[in-house]
Amino acid sequence: MMRADWIDSVPMWVLLTALCALSGATMEGGYRFGAWRKSRCPSETEGPVGAMVASILGLFAFMLAFTFGMAAERHEKRRQAVLSEANAIGTTYLRSQLIPERQRNDSIRLLREYVDVRLQGTSKEHHEWAVNRSEEIHRELWALAVKATESNTGMSCAMYIQSLNNLIDIHGARIQAGLANRIPGVIWLVLLLLSLFSMLAVGYQAGITAASRSPAMALLVLAFGIVIFLIGDLNRPQEGFIIVSQKPLISLRESMNAGNR
Repeated sequence: MMRADWIDSVPMWVLLTALCALSGATMEGGYRFGAWRKSRCPSETEGPVGAMVASILGLFAFMLAFTFGMAAERHEKRRQAVLSEANAIGTTYLRSQLIPERQRNDSIRLLREYVDVRLQGTSKEHHEWAVNRSEEIHRELWALAVKATESNTGMSCAMYIQSLNNLIDIHGARIQAGLANRIPGVIWLVLLLLSLFSMLAVGYQAGITAASRSPAMALLVLAFGIVIFLIGDLNRPQEGFIIVSQKPLISLRESMNAGNR
């Protein structure tokens, strides 16, 4: 199976530059081939070729819209995952006030550290460490919850355990949304191939009409390149120009600090 992260290893500016250069070269190749074809087969008319080019461009536009919608939807899920996690941590933090004092202070300390870890985990170089440390904190918090129930089996401890369980579940959902829920590599491959086929067809059509090269050809290459660049940007949660805001977690950390004064 083709890996979905192969394109994520390419810097965004390299992706846009390479895509535009390759598309422009493909269009130029199609133009020259069309001119050569016209000189050897004058009977080939623009009408049928134009219809086929329109079909290819329509298919390419559909694929762009489909992929953009997929990327935008997943970006929104990542944004919602951050908000849900902040709410879950905040609820657990408040309910930790209900458990016995011996576990309460350690739970509050770990939850404050947890927010810091989650914020640091947004950077690529700290991501793996943040995931591992988050899971360690989960185990430590759960051990505290078990100890709390040994001395208090009332509703307050049950509410704390419920919120802690929800926090752990959301952690897994956020990892799934941030890492695994990406645009599949095969879709990227099809999209890039359709881009090249479209540019080739447009260049070929211009060649058989014996038209001179138009500046609009460069604008077409750039326009499609920017849309694909935007899709790639949406597919990378913490890179590029469109990132998933961590404001809910930052606000939560500020409120924790204010409550600690």
